[in-house]
Amino acid sequence: MTYDPTFHVAPSPRWVLALASLTSFMIALDALVVTTALNAIGKDFGAPIEALEWTVNAYNLSFAVLLMSGAALGDRFGRRRMLVAGLAIFVLASVGCAMAGSVAWLIAARALQGVGAALAMPLAMALLSAAVPKETRARALGIFSGVTGLALIVGPAAGGAVAEGLDWRWIFWINVPIGLVVAPLMLRRIPESRGPAAALDLPGVLLATGAILGAVWGLTRGHEAAWASVEVAGALAAGLLLAIGFLAWERRAVAPMLPLSLFRSRGFSSAIAASFLFYAPMYGTVFFLPQFLQSQGAGPLGAGLRLLPWTATLFVVAPLAGSLVNRFGERPLVVCGVLLQAIGSAWIALIAAPDLPYAQLVLPLIVGGAGVSMAMPAAQNAVLSAVAPVEIGKASGTFNMFRYLGGMFGIALLVEVFARAGNLASPPAFSLGFTQAMGVAAALSLLAAFAAWRLPTENKLFRPLPEKGLRS
Repeated sequence: MTYDPTFHVAPSPRWVLALASLTSFMIALDALVVTTALNAIGKDFGAPIEALEWTVNAYNLSFAVLLMSGAALGDRFGRRRMLVAGLAIFVLASVGCAMAGSVAWLIAARALQGVGAALAMPLAMALLSAAVPKETRARALGIFSGVTGLALIVGPAAGGAVAEGLDWRWIFWINVPIGLVVAPLMLRRIPESRGPAAALDLPGVLLATGAILGAVWGLTRGHEAAWASVEVAGALAAGLLLAIGFLAWERRAVAPMLPLSLFRSRGFSSAIAASFLFYAPMYGTVFFLPQFLQSQGAGPLGAGLRLLPWTATLFVVAPLAGSLVNRFGERPLVVCGVLLQAIGSAWIALIAAPDLPYAQLVLPLIVGGAGVSMAMPAAQNAVLSAVAPVEIGKASGTFNMFRYLGGMFGIALLVEVFARAGNLASPPAFSLGFTQAMGVAAALSLLAAFAAWRLPTENKLFRPLPEKGLRS
């Protein structure tokens, strides 16, 4: 009996939820899992910290700028088909990461991973929305988001466990059997669906990629090549010109990648700005904290486990914050959340030292983590409640794009600050740079609080009725 790839059984919402959530978890995990393995990667390749940051930023860059294009390709050519194609690209790129012979090879493979992730992530959510009955859709999307958010909690610890117990390359090899199991199940268990045949904004994608690459390249090379050098000044100037060109193009594009009309809403623009500014220090902290803990003698696994007081707050605080949005509105939760993040970052900056006892880090980690977990769901609700129902898809894509761009710029900026004051040569040198970087993280969080203060005070969220369980 031959296998017909077009055949699939009658869809079950539970199957779609399980497969979409597993795909999303794997993609979100790979954005963070590498952080606790950076020391091992750096030793293997003799790579400086400026190169190591690109093992994270290359993934975030291609993911962020192609995220909305992935949704458009799925609408036109079939969401299931493009999701499986994105998963295949992601798995092949994972093989490339695992077989990397140099840090440049690893960075290139990570960028390709981001391409596959940008194709798969938005389509996993779209397929789930299409397959689940309307009356249980909110609950299904909540489970989907919870599983995706779990990657933030287990990512650093999982990366540390693999790097310490096996080899850092197994962080990427593990994606291969998962992909080989999930892709055929998707073809059999998930029905095909399409959306409006929106045009692909290729000029917008190219202009945005060039603008972001120029800005990030200038930030990352400024310390080593000198800010006044032709390389750095040229990269920053090119990034600025391409950003202006991108905005001009998006104003007249028939199907813009980034609908500028959305930013006319004060609630939308304020929530996007606040999100960009608080995700920047969050990703920067994820990048540096494991390395700081390892500079004190912790192994990769130990460093990942020591982050749990920070990351595990997502389980407790995020659901509570989501339930309080309807009662208090988004602004108080986002403002309070990013202020707590600022306090946690500043606290760590003040006490960080090569011989700092871990017990003194626990409370500031909880404070900072609680702040992030409080702000995240409220900011996303602010974005979605500020637009018309027909614009929710584009608003969600825009939010996610700026979230990853914020993370990328946060890492680039904090690495530049670190490199000016410290280095990887010794625990005292690392601690000095880390202290300065965490101070900047606190400042970014304060800027996020100012942006969040502009959110409307009234709450416009739709209040859904209590949901019953998912129907199979």
